[in-house]
Amino acid sequence: MKLKTAVTYVKIVLCAILVAFNYHLFIVANDFAPAGLNGVATMVQYKTGFSIGYMSLLINIPLCTFAFFLVRRRFALRSLCFCLTYSLAFLLIQNAGLEAFQYVTEGHDTIYPVILSGIISGLVYGLCFKTDASTGGIDIIAKYINLKKPKLNFFWVTFSLNCVVATISFFVYAKQDSMGNMIYDYKPVCLCLLYCFISAFLGDYIIRGTKTASEFTIVTSHADEISADIYSELKHSCTKISGVGGFTKDEKTVLLCVVNKHQVFDFHRILNKYDDTFAFSKTINETYGNFKNIK
Repeated sequence: MKLKTAVTYVKIVLCAILVAFNYHLFIVANDFAPAGLNGVATMVQYKTGFSIGYMSLLINIPLCTFAFFLVRRRFALRSLCFCLTYSLAFLLIQNAGLEAFQYVTEGHDTIYPVILSGIISGLVYGLCFKTDASTGGIDIIAKYINLKKPKLNFFWVTFSLNCVVATISFFVYAKQDSMGNMIYDYKPVCLCLLYCFISAFLGDYIIRGTKTASEFTIVTSHADEISADIYSELKHSCTKISGVGGFTKDEKTVLLCVVNKHQVFDFHRILNKYDDTFAFSKTINETYGNFKNIK
């Protein structure tokens, strides 16, 4: 258990370092705010020069304390590990002379670093939440909201909160012309929303799981034959449940079976061999346990 916990913290630290590089290489030089309260920190650095690393600490230490008491202690400690690592890594990277590696678009084709940074952030969001951690900021707030309202999808709650950040960026990234008039541009807003959408979509996809399979529920009078065919042809077993027809009162057997998505056609072929059989299926996002044949 201790080794597993240590590996989890190593993953969190590596994710935090990756995000620090992501911000420095793709975000801060391209005049747009990314997701969450770190997006606010980015805008503060843009306006005042106060480093994202320090601002992130000021924001996230109180939020992690809040999460420790009102969300879950393990979640709070792992989130704090991420935030401390991220802040330290960003401060080091910021002063490491890596400007030559920054993707600086100078206002042209900024969509490319947005896509790159959004993909990286979404990957990190998903990996962190699969380890019961977060990247801090709005993620902690959204986690608390999700705890109180479990039916709300976490990543779309986060996306909604990030729309506020996008609105603020409209005013922060406004520029003055030679006459002193403010020029407002919707581009930073669009870039922020695109970044948020990409990261939320990918993060949600990762946390829902990629090990998809199909679950079949079969009502039949040929339970033994179907079960034998499924095992011999697909190398899967079934769970048998005795049932009684609600109208006919006939005794039936209900089979429950999970197969990988590549075996659905073969499963249909097996079922078509038997009369007096009814079945339905649904897609499941992820399987757990020792299911070696589910890929």
